[in-house]
Amino acid sequence: MTPHTMLAFDADLRELASTVIEMADLTSKQLSDAVDALITGNTALAREVRAGDEAIDAMQQAIEAKAIETIATRQPLANDLREIIGALRIATDLERIGDLASNIAKRADQVVRQSFAREISVHLRRMTQRASAQLFSVISSYRHRDTEAAIKVWMGDEDIDALHNATFRLLLTHMMEDPGNISLGMHLLFCAKNIERIGDHTTNIAESVHYIIEGSTIPGERPKLNVTNFSSPPH
Repeated sequence: MTPHTMLAFDADLRELASTVIEMADLTSKQLSDAVDALITGNTALAREVRAGDEAIDAMQQAIEAKAIETIATRQPLANDLREIIGALRIATDLERIGDLASNIAKRADQVVRQSFAREISVHLRRMTQRASAQLFSVISSYRHRDTEAAIKVWMGDEDIDALHNATFRLLLTHMMEDPGNISLGMHLLFCAKNIERIGDHTTNIAESVHYIIEGSTIPGERPKLNVTNFSSPPH
């Protein structure tokens, strides 16, 4: 490459990374707002979250288009190609997180007239705070090319699984104690599962960051608790 071409290529890579980080910031806000709408019964906020999903989809499409253009025109090799492939993978996981946040917002509309115990709200907020913290940390590791921080996020997926299990059992107990809670409980179970799945996508991003930096997968099996399913009895 000529010096001019190299500068243009570097600018392409910076643009990709910048858009990924911007997309992550928007996705994180979507998650926080969706759970706030669910817990507070704020239907206007729920609608904003659902409408905002289009912006996240558009950003993923922009990243894909830029990546394809860059590969076609610059023909990158080795480290530079990993940067582009990694950005594509991260954008895909962020788009899925946005979809899951939108799904929570849809549930918020369906449970708006129903009240639930404060301890359930506390559990859902704890799960959300943990998932949001993991997302913030993994995007920071991407921004700063920090392998150790990415591995720490990867190892922390068990924490969200544990919170999900505790939330599941609490909701199941409420449903068994009063059949009138079953409809609400099912909606909240799906919301909790969506937050747990957001944790999984954050772990995927950690693996992508490691791939970008090191050119390999994180060694060992992904830490994962046995996640409670609908057939598990409460303790």
